[in-house]
Amino acid sequence: MSPIANPIRTPDLPFVPIREGVSFRPIRFDADGWTLQLKVEPGTTVARHRHTGEVHALTLSGRREIIDTGEIVGPGDYVYEPPGNVDSWRCFGDEPCIVHITLTGRVEYLGENGEVLFHTDTHNQRAAYLAWCAENGVAPNAPMVG
Repeated sequence: MSPIANPIRTPDLPFVPIREGVSFRPIRFDADGWTLQLKVEPGTTVARHRHTGEVHALTLSGRREIIDTGEIVGPGDYVYEPPGNVDSWRCFGDEPCIVHITLTGRVEYLGENGEVLFHTDTHNQRAAYLAWCAENGVAPNAPMVG
């Protein structure tokens, strides 16, 4: 059996602010996707968005409510979202929700008429992470951005 190459101790990685109440802990950036842990604070909503690729999301702590269905997703719950899925969700309860997410493609944030207001993808998320590292004197995790 081969040893694990370059293990990453995710609890030691910092959360990088995205906006008020939302931050991410980048784990890996690939050519057409990325892996991260998303932290959403109580009372914070993740705006309506569409995924152009697959999403695999495992809730590590806290709970989140899928707004369209009212489902509550808690620790240990796994959610698969196929390409084209549109949803919005919010942190439910009084503790932050941390979700481990692996996705491909883009995340397109939508306006009231379904128009794309902005998007995130592996390239702009990686750039945002590297800019945050430079501004805060933090060395990027080499296996993550190599």
